[in-house]
Amino acid sequence: MTDLRQDPMTAKIQKSDDEWRAQLSELAYKVTRKHGTERAFTHDDFPKGPGTFHCVCCGAPLFDAATKFDSGTGWPSFWQPLTAEAVGESEDRSWFMRRTEVHCAACEAHLGHVFPDGPAPTGLRYCINGVALTKESG
Repeated sequence: MTDLRQDPMTAKIQKSDDEWRAQLSELAYKVTRKHGTERAFTHDDFPKGPGTFHCVCCGAPLFDAATKFDSGTGWPSFWQPLTAEAVGESEDRSWFMRRTEVHCAACEAHLGHVFPDGPAPTGLRYCINGVALTKESG
């Protein structure tokens, strides 16, 4: 449940673990709520063309299809989020590595990671689990 005492523009979407489990597929739950990773080349089959990629958990708009590129990694990759406020970042030291995790700013769903090896103009590669996204054609 959303805390109604917070500013509605910045309020975080909060649900119980049971509510997330009931809403999401088993894989989407594992990836977004438990910080998992899907296998490469399993969920990067979104239709080409204009549109917006949204968080599978809360529907928040995250990435514009115009910023998607083929990184060859097997995961959807973008060179920037829709807005700076759409995603949050945190340090991830799992798997004996130091990476920057990205999550949905609205519901804190784990999306993937951002790396400094992307194309111009940002030089960033937001490497996102496809199961964490839905696409709305525009």
